[in-house]
Amino acid sequence: MLTRLLFGRGINLEVDYEKGIHDPFLMKDMKKAVERILSAIGTEEKIVIFSDYDADGIPGAVVLHDFFKKISENFSVRGKPIFGWENYIPHRGDEGFGLNHEAIEEFAKTGVKLLITIDCGVTDVEEIIRAKEKGIDVIITDHHEPHEKIPPALAILNPKQRDCAYPDKNLCGAGVVFKLVQALCFRLRSDLELARPTPARQSHSGGERFQSFGRGTWNLGIPAATFHIGWEKWLLDMVGLATLSDMVPLIGENRVFAHYGLLVLRKSRRFGLQQLLRRLKINQKFLTEDDIGFMIAPRINAASRMGKPMDAFKLLIVEDEVEAGRLAEHLDKINQERKGAVAVITKEVRKIMLTRQNERRVIVVGNPNWRPSLLGLVANALKEKHNKPVFLWGRDGNAVLKGSCRSDGVNVMELMTEAREVFVEFGGHSLSGGFTVVEEKIHILEEILDKACEQLPKIESTGAASVADAALSLDEINVDTYGLVEKLAPFGVGNPKPIFLLKNVSPKTVRQFGKEGNHLEIIFENNIGEAIKAIGFFQTAESFSKSIKVGEPLNLTATLEKSYFRQTPEIRLRIVDIF
Repeated sequence: MLTRLLFGRGINLEVDYEKGIHDPFLMKDMKKAVERILSAIGTEEKIVIFSDYDADGIPGAVVLHDFFKKISENFSVRGKPIFGWENYIPHRGDEGFGLNHEAIEEFAKTGVKLLITIDCGVTDVEEIIRAKEKGIDVIITDHHEPHEKIPPALAILNPKQRDCAYPDKNLCGAGVVFKLVQALCFRLRSDLELARPTPARQSHSGGERFQSFGRGTWNLGIPAATFHIGWEKWLLDMVGLATLSDMVPLIGENRVFAHYGLLVLRKSRRFGLQQLLRRLKINQKFLTEDDIGFMIAPRINAASRMGKPMDAFKLLIVEDEVEAGRLAEHLDKINQERKGAVAVITKEVRKIMLTRQNERRVIVVGNPNWRPSLLGLVANALKEKHNKPVFLWGRDGNAVLKGSCRSDGVNVMELMTEAREVFVEFGGHSLSGGFTVVEEKIHILEEILDKACEQLPKIESTGAASVADAALSLDEINVDTYGLVEKLAPFGVGNPKPIFLLKNVSPKTVRQFGKEGNHLEIIFENNIGEAIKAIGFFQTAESFSKSIKVGEPLNLTATLEKSYFRQTPEIRLRIVDIF
């Protein structure tokens, strides 16, 4: 069965960190970025880390924060760092995505000399021109699609650049900044390996200072043990979290990041993460990609959708257990508020759709009262229902019309490029993006996008498989079969969970469960009388074309999962369809 599942997926069962990652210096501008950062540290310049506000940008910000923190712990005067940096995450509603002029002006006033972006920046041409005018060097780390005009940054780390030779083009934002940290660690280790003690020159902390020969001349006074080989692997908890949250294909290097990221997450000592998992009743030892996608990432994203994105950042770096508990409680609470707000907008959109003929190739719906930060979630649900590109817009805190778009079959970046006349700015990936609309053209947005869509080819969806990968019997729903499936994990975009077909199986019991009775449980029995449970969350016996009755045979497609509900491992089925 495993051979059949592997066929056509291009998945190598062996996930090897050393063999599976690429040389970071293959990425365009990497050497330039490393040299500039080390120079800034050595000359005590003020550095700002400017990251996106989502579950990719925030973990990416933590990666670079932890690297700088590691240096500052060993590069100080009487315990106080002699180089300074700060993390800055823009307010989603007031500042929007990417760099903005107001932030640049403020950085210049406070003496910032180096600005490093994470998960943004590749389309911020005017803002980076302004930063240069103010004497601020900019290093962009991003993975979004570049536009035709490239910002005049000191260095741009983005494997999607046309002239970038980096082999893997699918890294998320945190993946790109991790490559930067890898390169920095490699460079520092190379210097230290070539160094020799120079007793005549003392470090600020009183120990021996190391003089580098050959490659480096930084003399940072960092003890040789600071960046021991493999230290950066502990940052993979954040890279894995971002990789699994940002829906990038889990193939190539991303598969390595997701696999090892989960291993580190299960051992992570981050108080905030531990407190959040306890609150969600998730056993850290058995953390899965589903836990990240459905439980953790939404709460990180809720910080920017409903409040301050820095709250999520603080959760991941906090070193006080009491404060970690408070932040975990706060993020859980605002996520519940987010669910309610999204439900209200979704209901309003559905009412509007009932009044339309829905003949256009693109769905465009908007309301000035809608909060733009919530519209991506609503657009995703609408896309799945109508199988069309969906563009939803609202008005942000600065009275600007902004929105989100989602698609399963049309490249929305190409679509927005084709219809660029109606946008002030736009960006994103092939199947999701954000935009700002020229206000006087909002009334023709749908018409222009519909005409543009006619010119574009459809692209293959990266969603879950619609057909079964293999047939199983009830007797094969066991630990051994799950063990084979688990070898293919982690699952996500580009490597969906295998779907199994069970034919002519008869339910022994059928019931609804949960506080509101909105989840379905069907119990079957194998040939030795063992109960085999199938679960359908937010489904009922009436959700399918086939009626479900005790004793009447049915066909079932489902994925296989191990549940740790009530701390007892259980192999069960997750229902996909019944017919």
